[in-house]
Amino acid sequence: MKSKFKIKGLDCANCAAELERAIQKLDGIENANINFITEKMEIEYDETKTEEIMKNIKKVIKKEEPDVTIEEL
Repeated sequence: MKSKFKIKGLDCANCAAELERAIQKLDGIENANINFITEKMEIEYDETKTEEIMKNIKKVIKKEEPDVTIEEL
C-alpha cells in the first residue's frame, strides 16, 4: 500500500535523507521517499501492519527530528 504525507519542520536536505534512511529500516516498510523541497513523504508498506508502522514512523521522527510534524495527504 502507498501513502503520502506532508512533512513540516525539516531544516535541510541532509536531515530529510537521514530520516528517509531511518524510516526505510522499519519492519514492514518496502520503500520510503522524502522530498525536502516539496516537504512530502511517500511510503510503500505492508498494509496488514498499518497501525504498527505509523506508530514506529512517528517514533523515528520524534527521535531523529523532534521538531518535524507529519500529516497524511
